[in-house]
Amino acid sequence: MKKVLCSMLVVVVMCLAAPAYSAEVTQVWFCEMEDAVTEKAIIDGVGEWLKAARQMEGGENLEASVLFPVAVATGEFDVMIVFVAPSFQEWGQFWDGYEGSPAAILENEHYDMMICPDSALWESVKVKVK
Repeated sequence: MKKVLCSMLVVVVMCLAAPAYSAEVTQVWFCEMEDAVTEKAIIDGVGEWLKAARQMEGGENLEASVLFPVAVATGEFDVMIVFVAPSFQEWGQFWDGYEGSPAAILENEHYDMMICPDSALWESVKVKVK
């Protein structure tokens, strides 16, 4: 619950401070996989969550990636889950309706797969070459 409230507060602050140009929102979760969990299970779980999230207002255009380290000193995590929304407005709409949603229920069901104690919210601006 605290995690969701903190995320929602960050979204509100970022929406108020967002610049006028178009920027995506990228949230990166730093996770530790449980020992018996496979990479395929993580990918499938994120896919289930994304399908549920896309049914929510503001979540229709969410994208997700799962990053597994190859040659990286990761420290305390061994997988990164990345979610991208096309705007702070859509991200805020999504989080406004998150509590009790099918996506939130799936998140709780997948707690036995991995622990994700830390995340970071980024403003992503795509670089265009002329």
